[in-house]
Amino acid sequence: MRPLLASRPVLWFLFLFNLLVAAVAPFAADGAQAVLTVVGMGAVALGAGVSLYRTRGRAARRPPARRGGEWPEADDV
Repeated sequence: MRPLLASRPVLWFLFLFNLLVAAVAPFAADGAQAVLTVVGMGAVALGAGVSLYRTRGRAARRPPARRGGEWPEADDV
């Protein structure tokens, strides 16, 4: 599950979808429900955005793929 959640398309989806929901929540709900929705969705969007920012140059720094199309493990490099 970790490689799926760390993939860039999934991170972009989490970032944009949760940011959109956090922006629309005050118009769709009232009171404490809207506040908690904004806080929760904003936290997930912030986490995905930070992950996107931290991994932005990692793909360019990867060594070429080995035979079989697999990337080397961190301790193999």
